[in-house]
Amino acid sequence: MAMDYALLQAVFIPLFASPLAYMVGRRYGMGAATWLTFGVLLYCTVLIIAAAIDGGAEERYPWTQMFGEFGLVLDGLASPFAIIIYALSTIIVLYSRPYMEHKFAEHHAADGSSQTQIQYVNQKSGLYFALYLVFAMGMLGTILATNLIEFYVFFEVMLIPAFFMVALWGDGNRRKISLMFFFWTHVGAVVLLLGFLALGFSAGSFDFAAVSDAGLDPDIVLAAAVAIAIGLGVKLAAFMFHIWLPWVHGAAPTPISALLSPVMIGIGAYGIFRLIVELLPGAFSELAVWFHVWGLVTMIYGGAMALMQDDIKRLLAYSSISQMGYLLFGIGSYSVLGLAGAEMMYVTHALGKGLLFLMAGILIVRVGTRSLSQLGGLAGKMPITAVCAVIGALTIAGVPPTSGFMGEWLLFYGALETAINEGSTLRFVTFGLGLVATALTMSYMLWMLKRIFFGKLPEKLGKVKEAGWHMLAPMMVLAGFTIVLGIYPDIFLEQIVPYMGGVVDGGIGVEYAGALEGIPSPIDGGAGH
Repeated sequence: MAMDYALLQAVFIPLFASPLAYMVGRRYGMGAATWLTFGVLLYCTVLIIAAAIDGGAEERYPWTQMFGEFGLVLDGLASPFAIIIYALSTIIVLYSRPYMEHKFAEHHAADGSSQTQIQYVNQKSGLYFALYLVFAMGMLGTILATNLIEFYVFFEVMLIPAFFMVALWGDGNRRKISLMFFFWTHVGAVVLLLGFLALGFSAGSFDFAAVSDAGLDPDIVLAAAVAIAIGLGVKLAAFMFHIWLPWVHGAAPTPISALLSPVMIGIGAYGIFRLIVELLPGAFSELAVWFHVWGLVTMIYGGAMALMQDDIKRLLAYSSISQMGYLLFGIGSYSVLGLAGAEMMYVTHALGKGLLFLMAGILIVRVGTRSLSQLGGLAGKMPITAVCAVIGALTIAGVPPTSGFMGEWLLFYGALETAINEGSTLRFVTFGLGLVATALTMSYMLWMLKRIFFGKLPEKLGKVKEAGWHMLAPMMVLAGFTIVLGIYPDIFLEQIVPYMGGVVDGGIGVEYAGALEGIPSPIDGGAGH
């Protein structure tokens, strides 16, 4: 019975559980709210993983005549995104407990509230976990949606709790920064909606299936595709639309940064896969090279800015901008393996950047500073944190045997394949510059590790101790998973590559029909094993 409505349950149980989490937090305290939220998300994660192992799932429910059906689909494209979103959301619940206790205690001291600190923490924890559940649900709903209006509704739903969590518990000028976040992402969503309306009214339906099959006016399709790309580019924080991201990630509570950066912004890439590559292949063929160049500029800009940061969370934020550039670069590569590599990069970025944001949170709680210039030599004091952070940094830098290597291998293989097949000088140049960007990634990651964990320990950090298990266990799980996925990437690639092959076959042309045959791809038991 549990599997009958698996996707519907996975999306809506967190929504219905959020008022419960609020009441449990207020009544029974932070511990009870933490375990309730963890249990709810764990159950939903198991449903998603079971459905994915089963070969995917599709559920359709009557909705309104105006918008079409309310559908949820878990296919080769959605599965890796959905699994990573809920797995990371579940793990970070445990991490939230000590971090947010620390944060609420700070706020209690600043508020001068008449309540005792424990009462204050309990009251706030209920609200935090209620918002957290709605945030996770909004992200999953966006991934599983089968209808343009449904996609838009979920896309907006994930923005609202994120806005409140930054506004209520952020650092620095949090209210101003949360408004900036709301303004940027909402304007992006409105541009996205204009693209959706143009497609929906032209096709006479908002269902993805109807839009993709409709013989629409190519000019309208191209204009809609550009509007969708701009709207999703804001969510991705791609170059030109990235202004909000370093501020928001710098201000957000660290567990939320660890979801915003690795998981939420990548949903913009999912939207490009689903709405442009799959639904509008004609427009995609015209825009692909622009995505490629846009991705390259974003990679280099984000990497160069990351090298200049002293605040660790801002460094990680610029790194996320750079990593989103890799995703756009892969999408623009216009080949089966390039697209598969881009989706694999989403998975590896979520694992690697999740690890690094969790490390940043441990430094904030245990050391009390975010400034790299005030750190150093902490590997001896925090060995587990250091090992996990090194694994996270190597994942982002694409070093084997982490999962990052597999993503980058496929990404650049696909980009080079297209350059050779098209004989395009521009694509050869972007390929070469893309490799330069990976050197940039390696530089800022190693520089960051050196300044935090190696070198001389400042005297004032002599008494620093390792964090508790609530914080370390989530890091160890993520670190283990990125190594397992690096050694055995087929966990996700078995779904991703055939799916991309089908999409590309359908739209990108016959010359790539054999892209999966006779090449040293990880699928053929080559480099991946």
